[in-house]
This record gives sequence, C-alpha cells and structure tokens, in this order.
Amino acid sequence: MPPPGACLNIMEARQKQRGYGTFANPERFLNQDYQQLKQHCVTRGVMYVDDMFPPDAVSIGEGILRPSDLCRVQWLRPMVSVFSHGPNGDCWFLASLAALTLQPQIFEKVVPVDQTFDAKYCGLFHFRFWRFGKWVDVVIDDKLPTIDGRLLFAHSKDQNEFWPALMEKAYAKVCGSYTDMVTGTPAEAMMDFTGGVHISVELSDPPPNLWQLMCSAGQSSSLMGCGTPQGETPDNNILANGLVQGHAYTVTGMKQVASRGKPVKLLRLMNPWGKGEWTGAWSDLSPLWKTLSVEDRAALLSVADNGEFWLTLEDFCKFYTDLDICSLSPNFLDGNFSRQWETTVYEGRWVAGTTAGGCSNNRDSFWTNPQYRVKISGEHSGNEKNVLLSLMQKHDKRNRHLIQNFHIGISVFEGKFPPSFFNQAPAGQTKTYRNAREVVEYLTLKPAEYLIVPSTFRPNEAASFLLTIITKEKTDG
Repeated sequence: MPPPGACLNIMEARQKQRGYGTFANPERFLNQDYQQLKQHCVTRGVMYVDDMFPPDAVSIGEGILRPSDLCRVQWLRPMVSVFSHGPNGDCWFLASLAALTLQPQIFEKVVPVDQTFDAKYCGLFHFRFWRFGKWVDVVIDDKLPTIDGRLLFAHSKDQNEFWPALMEKAYAKVCGSYTDMVTGTPAEAMMDFTGGVHISVELSDPPPNLWQLMCSAGQSSSLMGCGTPQGETPDNNILANGLVQGHAYTVTGMKQVASRGKPVKLLRLMNPWGKGEWTGAWSDLSPLWKTLSVEDRAALLSVADNGEFWLTLEDFCKFYTDLDICSLSPNFLDGNFSRQWETTVYEGRWVAGTTAGGCSNNRDSFWTNPQYRVKISGEHSGNEKNVLLSLMQKHDKRNRHLIQNFHIGISVFEGKFPPSFFNQAPAGQTKTYRNAREVVEYLTLKPAEYLIVPSTFRPNEAASFLLTIITKEKTDG
C-alpha cells in the first residue's frame, strides 16, 4: 500500500502535466464549476445558495462571536440594505487587500472582471487564489454575515462596494470558516493572491540595500506589507506615536526627498483600518514638511486622517518588526529587470518512518529526507546572492485552526554524494527552523553541484511540501 498522501500527490502531478491548476485552467475548488452553476441559476431564475459553504453558524466557526451574537447573525445579499460601521476585519487580510488594489493587473487575476449586478445576476461570485503551487477557482454565494444590517467582517468605505466582503468570504471558504481567518500573516495572503516570489526581511537586522530593494519592488508589480511588534497583551493597543501594536500595515510608496540640503528616504504606509496614523517625524502635522520644496510638499503631503502616512526608513526599521515583499517576478531582488531567472518547483512529502528524517541533529535519520540535486553553472561574481530557496509545508486538513505547522528548514550541501556527505558543513541553510507555512532563504552559491535537503526539525513529522528553487544562472536539476 502506498504511504499516506502518495496517491494524492501522483494524481496532482498528472493533473499539472495536463495544465490543470494553472491560472488559465484553475482547479475547481470543491469541484464547483462557476459557469455551470451560473447557467443553472439563470435558466431556472433562482438565486444561488452555496451548499458547500452555507450561510450558517458552521461557516462562521466557533469562538469568533459570542453565542448571544452568533444567534443574531443574518446572512443578507448586497441588494438588501447592508452597511458598515468603523474599522473591522482581520488586519493581516485587510492589509493584503489594500496592497492588492494598488496592482490592477494582479487584482483582475484574483477578482475576475466578468462579475456585475446585471440582468443575469443570480447571487453567484467566484475568485481565484494560488494555493500551494496551483490556482483554484472558488465559488461563493453573495449572502454576507450581518448583525442588525451591519457587516461583521471586511468592508469598504464605499457602502455600495462589496468586493472586499465577498472576497473575504471566498478566502474564508478556502480556509474552512471565518474563524480560521483570525490568525494569519500578510505574507500568506499576498502569496495566495499572486503565486509570486516572496521574501521576508527582519527589520531589526535589515540588509544594507533595503532601500534599493524596496524601490525595485515598487517598480515590479509587488505587494508589500509590514507589521509592528506585539505588546504584552494580544490587544491592538494604540501607542503614543499613533502606531497600533501587533498590527499589519501596507507599504504604498517610497520617495527620496531633500530636506535642508540632505537626502531623506521616506516610506508611505497605510493602516488598513482607514484611520489612525503615525504622529512622529514626517507625520501629517510635522513641521519637517516645511523644509521641503513646494513641489515635493504638494506631491506628497495630504493632511487627513485616512490611515495613510509617511515616515523615514530609519523609523520604519525602528518601529516595525518585519517586511514582506511578494512579486510576480524575482527581478526586484537585484533591480536588474532585463535578467532572466530560472525557476524549478518540486512537490514532495515527508512520510513518518520513511522520508521524515528531521534536522541534521538527527544523524541517523537526516539522510532519509527527500533530496534534490542542482548544478549551478555560469559565472558568478563575489558575494552576490544568486539563489532563492522557498520551502512551503502543506497539510492535509482544510481548516487552518486544525493545522499545526511544523518547524521547517532547508540545508544545502556542496559536492556529490559519498557516504560521509552529510558530515560536512552546509554551503547554506535557513538560519533557524520556523513553525511557519513558508521559510525562504536567499543565498550566494558559487558554480558547483549541490544537494538541497528540506526537512522538519523533528523526525517523523508527516506533511507535503513545495520546494521552489529560483536561480540567476542556468541550472541542471
């Protein structure tokens, strides 16, 4: 009998060979076909109700609402009077939505444009997300959870704009329920919106080229998000400087200006709540704006509590913990937009007792982990980074709150495979094993043959994974 998950992996590999799961031919999530369902509803003159994500308490999930509030929830269609009240929703998802709206070409991939309240409207919508190596088309009905006619979760400032709430419902369906969206990261959502290249920067130890990296990302259809450190409690407390603790923000712009004859690097951020701003240097009412030219001040300054504000790169690194960049192309990594990168993707699985050997501390079993050979060829100069490795774990459960991410990491060994191969120090590896959906490492590898070993930290932890290798030079796998 094949090991658990093996049959599923074989089926998915065969489907991918036929182009199934690409953006042009996305997988039908839960086998629901948007066009067939729409034709059925229009022909019979009925409004669609999704029996795979029904408008009931199960789709809300447990714990997100008090029982007394849960019994008051009404699922209303947008054509009924539905309105919003103040900031609400999961900040990590809202920040990612805000980043998505800044890139129309990506937005139209996730939110197909052929959806309107026209004569054939039947309460049916669909959205597309990238999930673990393949695009999926997700169908929903338009019934939105409300209490007293007010939307419970994501919403737009424009009371006639419902796509944020509808898209959130589609994402909740993929995650299992609205409760399953309570915890998440902007990196997860941005990856699921693009299927692109992702890196995470720890701002406590930023790379020396951080400004250039962000500017390049801004020029290459990238989504950028960042977060503030969590306080002593899980509450989103507002600090004296106006920032919210444990909160996700969207990066919306970069600009270098001259102030008193000196260059100043400014970043524009947005609070996804639509209000509440930084009050420090270069905030809306800061006197520093008077030190700029009239042209720069007019182009950049907007005095309004709309959630968007400027601050310096130095303050950004001081008051924020991490920056996530997700782009359709890896060219932002070095700012060379004419360079051709090569991407190779492997799907694998750690099987307990067979191929789940744990980290290199487990000398007797580490060698049993899946291994991928790659040859870096061509010329390489100095310490320039030239290989980006991404390891993403995938569990068999649908509901996110039931998933326990393992600590995962990557080791890279140079040379061929003698018996004592794993006794040598790795040529590169992730700094620490992290219990995250994805770990990423950007490395410098000279031309040579390498063996890449993805692993969990502990042995016998079973899960599927996606290993992506992106290189500047041509590789031979």
